[in-house]
Amino acid sequence: MKPEFSLADFLARAETRLHKDPPSGWNGSDDDMNERARMIPDGVVPKLAAVLVPVVKRPDGPTVLLTQRHSGLAKHAGQIAFPGGRLDEGEGVVDAALREAEEEIGLAPSFVAPLGFLDGFLTVTQYLVTPVVALVEEGFSLTPQPSEVDDIFEVPLAFLMNAANREKHARDWKGLTRHYYVYPFGERYIWGATAGMIKNLHDRLYGKAPKT
Repeated sequence: MKPEFSLADFLARAETRLHKDPPSGWNGSDDDMNERARMIPDGVVPKLAAVLVPVVKRPDGPTVLLTQRHSGLAKHAGQIAFPGGRLDEGEGVVDAALREAEEEIGLAPSFVAPLGFLDGFLTVTQYLVTPVVALVEEGFSLTPQPSEVDDIFEVPLAFLMNAANREKHARDWKGLTRHYYVYPFGERYIWGATAGMIKNLHDRLYGKAPKT
């Protein structure tokens, strides 16, 4: 039986399939599918970060809120991302994700209800990212932080959770071939760590029952 991708179905799956507590390590990374062409050094002690995975309640079905990073940033310029960033000293992942979402796109925490956590994800920039999945009620207004965000947009959850819309691409890197996931959405090109986290959301909620 195929999932219907309704909000009620999504919330029921989130209740039982997301991590209840933030994972202490990572179960995915930018080096997934790249055993030979690895970019993350062994023994890395990662910096801690969190992102918000905002699932928006909409009349025509839930959507996922994403940003396009500012084209002038030193790292990952122009890429599609979830709002988020590094944890401040003594800060928890939920507080960090909510703070960063408010700072980057003006999403007020009063509209956001955290639901649980995806697996930790280790990036090539050596951040251990904890994705905080949350339900966002309608009625919010957004203001992108111009030095960090060029655009804010929504993608139907049904599109991202349909494995047929996920592609595997490859590129050359130092004489080796690196593979990665891509979600082409109109003129948008969702890849990298964001695509890896979206796949993890699919696998946890709509794949086989995961370990929690």
